[in-house]
Amino acid sequence: MYITCLDLEGVLTPEIWIAFSEASGIPELRRTTRDEPDYDKLMRWRLGILKERGLGLKEIQEVIATVDPLPGAKEFLDELRSITQAVILSDTFTQFAQPLMRKLGWPSLFCNELVVAPDGEVTDFRLRCKQTKLSTVRAFQSVGYDTIAAGDSFNDLAMIQASKAGFLFRAPESIKAQYPEIPSCEDYGDLLDLIKGAMV
Repeated sequence: MYITCLDLEGVLTPEIWIAFSEASGIPELRRTTRDEPDYDKLMRWRLGILKERGLGLKEIQEVIATVDPLPGAKEFLDELRSITQAVILSDTFTQFAQPLMRKLGWPSLFCNELVVAPDGEVTDFRLRCKQTKLSTVRAFQSVGYDTIAAGDSFNDLAMIQASKAGFLFRAPESIKAQYPEIPSCEDYGDLLDLIKGAMV
């Protein structure tokens, strides 16, 4: 039995922090897990910038409301779910993801949670568990699933490498160059073919 585990941002939706960076005019917030492998370090840095600028959850959610899935993402996900079970494993947060899940047809999502003060300041974040993506893939494997995984960033590598089959999707050249052994593609049709091929 197979279950496919997909990253969210960069694979099915635009990067939320990049969208917020552009809308807020704060170029530093363009930094993502494609650039910084240490997620805790990245998030602490982001929260520091938000506090410094007096920005909170409301401002981020207003931007997220304007973000749509990447072209073809919903159709890809619909077709994938017609042939196998699929879940999204993301380092995003429940407070960010809901509008995007609605636009994607409410797929299953495993993600994290922000700690938000009554005034809307984002004060901290809570990870679902340590090494969230890898831990979840291993949990699926422990109950009898063969996992297939796809993502685009440093924080996807562990789940990709731990799965029966794993793929880089629209990953930056720097990551593809460091991990040439991981099959890579740029198109949803090609990704679907790779996933189907792994299930044979």
